[in-house]
Amino acid sequence: MTEPLISGIQQIGIGNISVYDTWEWYKNNLGMDLPVFDEAAEAALMLPYTEGEPRSRHAILALNMMGGGGAEIWQYTSRTGQPAKFDIKLGDLGIYASKFKSPNVKKSHEVLSANNPVSAISKNPEGKDHFYLHDPFGNPIEIVESENWFGKGISHSGGVYGAVIGVSNIDKSKEFYKNILGFDKVVYDTQGKFDDFSYLKADGNEFRRVLLRHSKERVGPFSKLLGAGEIELVQALDQDANKIFQDRMWGDLGYIHLCFDIVGMDALREKCKNQGCAFTVDSGDFDMGEAAGHFAYIEDPDGALIEFVETHKVPILKKINWYLDLKKRPAGKSLPRWMLKAMGLSRVK
Repeated sequence: MTEPLISGIQQIGIGNISVYDTWEWYKNNLGMDLPVFDEAAEAALMLPYTEGEPRSRHAILALNMMGGGGAEIWQYTSRTGQPAKFDIKLGDLGIYASKFKSPNVKKSHEVLSANNPVSAISKNPEGKDHFYLHDPFGNPIEIVESENWFGKGISHSGGVYGAVIGVSNIDKSKEFYKNILGFDKVVYDTQGKFDDFSYLKADGNEFRRVLLRHSKERVGPFSKLLGAGEIELVQALDQDANKIFQDRMWGDLGYIHLCFDIVGMDALREKCKNQGCAFTVDSGDFDMGEAAGHFAYIEDPDGALIEFVETHKVPILKKINWYLDLKKRPAGKSLPRWMLKAMGLSRVK
């Protein structure tokens, strides 16, 4: 394979101190009720980001069968996950917020506001409805409008649609997200003070913000389920920016990485090397029991961690021990909808 394929955003990693409490909230509030895996193991390959030592952890990857990426809910078990030593603010460098998609933002606002403090609904610079909230653990979440769906009627919202990422130089970061991840469509590029940032206590500050999408439809085994995605880059113009994970480990509290499902890891390794962002972690083949594949990491220009996963084995229906070997399938072909829907039979109420 000469060109790697990106199937979509597979998941966003969320470091926390209680994996089941965190999953319970995302399950009940955002419909993330399909556990792809629930595993306790040692993270032995992330040594560049765990102070050179293997670390024990417990992780759950949960999906929403309406479509979109998942949430990898990640807890250290060999140590206590650490918060930032400062109050994280919009414009700080790294993954600041997750984006979850909704077919009806007003309905999502109604459902979520019943049990959570949320912002008012406002218009983003594209003119679309959106709003913000924090999960109970302090992580910002943006609910955004989308018309891209795999299933309907299961929840008021779908899964992960993207992320808000703080950067120090938007023009440089735009090239990275375009050339490596295919986000080549600039939806807006605007500068100023923004009323819709009021809930984030940032409406009095000046920012440049750029919303990126991909012009080419995603392809690959899980592309129909994961769907389209977007990245919003935010650069603070009138305040200093801290690195969100400064002096902390990957896996500590907050958004630890943004992960893309890919096909063609060898081709991607070469592409990233040629673009000046060589893999910092390269797992080789792994087998976690319930899932198997190959993962790797790179850093964006400000050090935010981007993960790539090439899936080799995935559970379709655990109750009957039905697992799919993806190495035997054509690289760019999506799994049939009936097979993807069969994964939903493992949803947890």
